[in-house]
Amino acid sequence: MKISVITVTYNSESTIEETILSVINQSYPNLEYIIVDGKSSDGTLQILDNYKSRIDKILSEKDDGLYDALNKGIDMATGDVIAFLHSDDFYTDEKVIQKYVEVFMKTKADGVYADLYYVDKSHTDKIIRKWKSGEFSSSSFLNGWMPPHPTFFVKKEMYERYGKFDLSFKSAADYELMLRFIQKNKITLGYLNEFTVKMRVGGQSNVSLKNRMNANLEDRQAWRVNGLKPRFYTLYLKPFRKILQFFGN
Repeated sequence: MKISVITVTYNSESTIEETILSVINQSYPNLEYIIVDGKSSDGTLQILDNYKSRIDKILSEKDDGLYDALNKGIDMATGDVIAFLHSDDFYTDEKVIQKYVEVFMKTKADGVYADLYYVDKSHTDKIIRKWKSGEFSSSSFLNGWMPPHPTFFVKKEMYERYGKFDLSFKSAADYELMLRFIQKNKITLGYLNEFTVKMRVGGQSNVSLKNRMNANLEDRQAWRVNGLKPRFYTLYLKPFRKILQFFGN
């Protein structure tokens, strides 16, 4: 089983090296690493050049935002399974990919998800929040659940069958895609009950009340475009679950 990991970068010189190292140092051998850069103007491209012998494909050109760049990565990927690791995230250890493959082989699932740590931007050993996914059930999305997108590994066949990221969404295209794949089209899932990714705090959808409100509006739109109807409390529970992550064990 070949795994394609896609990283999108733009002026990421302060964090991208840690991201790269966490991928190229994985123990699993059948791994393709793709970096899609949005024409960075800082030192990002020099860092990429330093590791070009360990990165399978590098594309640097203007794009229409994160999700457009992710779609480009999907088009470039030749793996059986596609994963995304953003330029300020990194895997928790060198056996993460191997563990995912073992779950894919055991469950024969279409996708596998896991748990995620939010960590301090400067001190990445300091855990701020714990996103413990738990087992999926048919009512999970209705109860405000979603898996952490950087932990969501999916067979490329699912993108070919059900489509890529919808670029009409600015901050919730990952939620819409997972809703489309899991809730609407009912792809089968496996759960890797481990923390596999560390994400630095400061995501765009959470940096202000206005952005959070816009994200909530896009969450509602995600249900509408897929012909799905949430419960009256669904989209209130979704942000509430984030608050609980601060108190998780």
